[in-house]
Amino acid sequence: MVTGSSGQLGTALQQLAAQHPQHQFSFLQRGDLNLTSAEEVMQYVHTHRPHYIINCAAYTAVDKAETEPDAAFAVNRDAVAHLAKAATAAGSRLIHISTDYVFDGTATTPYEENAATNPASVYGASKRGGEEACLQHASQNSVVIRTSWVYSTTGHNFVKTVLRILGSGKEMNVVRDQQGTPTYAPDLAAAILHIVNSTAWHPGTYHFTNDGETTWFHFASAIRELAGLSPAVHPIPTSAYPTPARRPAYSVLGKEKIKTNYGVTLVPWQQSLQFCVQRLQTNS
Repeated sequence: MVTGSSGQLGTALQQLAAQHPQHQFSFLQRGDLNLTSAEEVMQYVHTHRPHYIINCAAYTAVDKAETEPDAAFAVNRDAVAHLAKAATAAGSRLIHISTDYVFDGTATTPYEENAATNPASVYGASKRGGEEACLQHASQNSVVIRTSWVYSTTGHNFVKTVLRILGSGKEMNVVRDQQGTPTYAPDLAAAILHIVNSTAWHPGTYHFTNDGETTWFHFASAIRELAGLSPAVHPIPTSAYPTPARRPAYSVLGKEKIKTNYGVTLVPWQQSLQFCVQRLQTNS
């Protein structure tokens, strides 16, 4: 059972499903099941009894969440609680996707899974609420995967935005003082299915991104170079690009745990970015 199947990660899982014929997938979009209804979620899971629930559904409008906290918490915390309770009741395993925004970004070395959380935005707080719901209602049958800077060939994301702006001949200003790691959605989807196919089950919180680290400015510069575009990308400080929600200045995630417990391998972010840009240019 995959929720949020029309998003970047859900779409990536749909594209990989054919490679896993041993599983029967049920891909649910927003209109298929009201995740904010505890009764509907419990009934659906009780009826279908999936072995795994992969929750890709999320309220991801980071800045909008500052003025719509109820909507953010309804999807990012309360819906997760409904799924966790239903999973426990049905004996299902829940894999829930969270975010680097649960951290405040004041660290200088990669965040490990047990690092103290301190979200600096409504979005981050709502996603932390979802993590806590998993811990409270499904501690032994849930895996929480924090990720960051997700992009793909589908949906709205930073890579497609950079290609669109530079491709139109315009220059860009991009913040240089926020450091993290991009994540190619198909790589995250592959890691999730690797966990599903694993003979072991180690519940708890995990981090997954591509390998390495960069800044938004260097990320944009790499996209520009790979695409062979000529308009300039200019580095600017975060202070020159104010947003309603505060972004973590440093949100590199430590990923040894997922490598050790599940044998997940990490692809360098530059390699996956190159593959994605080539796909976007071939299909444009």
